[in-house]
Amino acid sequence: MIQNTRVTLEMIKWEHSIFALPFALTGAVLAAGGWPPLRTLGLIVLCMISARTAAMAFNRLVDAELDATNPRTKMRALPAKQLQSGFVAGFVLISAAIFVVCAALLNRFCLMLSPVALLVLLGYSFAKRFTRWSHLILGLALGIAPTGAWIAVRGTLDPRILMLTLAVLLWVAGFDVLYACQDFEHDCKAGLYSVPAKFGIRAAFWIARGLHGLTLIALVLVAVLFGLGPIALAGVAVTGALLLYEHLIVSPGDLRRMNAAFFTLNGIISVLFFVFVTADVMRRR
Repeated sequence: MIQNTRVTLEMIKWEHSIFALPFALTGAVLAAGGWPPLRTLGLIVLCMISARTAAMAFNRLVDAELDATNPRTKMRALPAKQLQSGFVAGFVLISAAIFVVCAALLNRFCLMLSPVALLVLLGYSFAKRFTRWSHLILGLALGIAPTGAWIAVRGTLDPRILMLTLAVLLWVAGFDVLYACQDFEHDCKAGLYSVPAKFGIRAAFWIARGLHGLTLIALVLVAVLFGLGPIALAGVAVTGALLLYEHLIVSPGDLRRMNAAFFTLNGIISVLFFVFVTADVMRRR
């Protein structure tokens, strides 16, 4: 059991929860006008980790056969027979249950919305089978994090936080379009839908650039809507610089540094944006 759990956590890259977690914490800080209560903060973190764990494990379960035919993913735990599908399915159910329980402990509204969140998170796994815009669905799966955190703190929904959800949606969709370029040949051969498979790698890069340009506009609007000051705007500027660097280290003809662009830089972006916004909010207290 311990060995299987270790392999499962390695398979789903649980440490990459850092992508969306800082944006969820940003939503919580904006909702509270500072640090939310420790109990609420802890439950938000547990919700984020358990929800992402359920989503990633479910994705690996659904895509096991496809992963086995893809040179980039054929050594993942399920196609490599390191894990049994029944164990991973149980892992999904336990993680989803933890998410729902934590949502219930936050407030009634969170509990009511928890099945909707799971539907989005788990439903993404099927998106590449019917739409080339699956990248936007993945963006939505991560983008609901700040809105969920806002509801966790306030118990109500403020339309302003939806702008941060839009920003995260566009940001994630942009880097997922880039990441999908690695699977261009496999997706075409397997009949899967993606922006690179539909439009080609060069056009996919331009689409990703456009999505990230819109991300920066949405982040500026977040600062305006919440009356944030120069520190938060500096965070937007740093985000823009890092996104530019991300696009400079990969190109249609050279995808070798894609992992650095995808994992390292995007993790840094989310953490730094949270730090800048939190510093701005705390400055005004």
